[in-house]
Amino acid sequence: MRDGAREATQDTALHGLCVKFASVPVRDQERALQFYVEKLGCKVRTDVPFGNGMRWIEVEPPGGGCGIVLFTPPGQEGRIGTFTNISFTCDDVEATYRVLADRGVEFVEPAKRADWGGMQAIFKDVDGNLFVLAGE
Repeated sequence: MRDGAREATQDTALHGLCVKFASVPVRDQERALQFYVEKLGCKVRTDVPFGNGMRWIEVEPPGGGCGIVLFTPPGQEGRIGTFTNISFTCDDVEATYRVLADRGVEFVEPAKRADWGGMQAIFKDVDGNLFVLAGE
């Protein structure tokens, strides 16, 4: 196979590569599910038994994109209540901040202009996991 043809085949094969979900560690799956659906407006993609009384719960933010799995693997409980390295994005950070705050979402940093030039705010879920809300 010519190098150009091989590169084209590789590009085609990688075209659909994307992140399906990111996992957020939680203490109580039902309580977390309620927060993500009622406060953040997520919809449930998957909610099925996963053994040992646990469930595989995957939610999708209102704007779509990468799913969020509400699950804590055994031995990973120490990750609950930490910074997640997950950023939500939106068209208007200040408006989204106000809506979420009105719904009872706790912000540890209000909407403001960030050092990188865009707008951001930082909020917690019910387990204290921290997320960035960012946009232009």
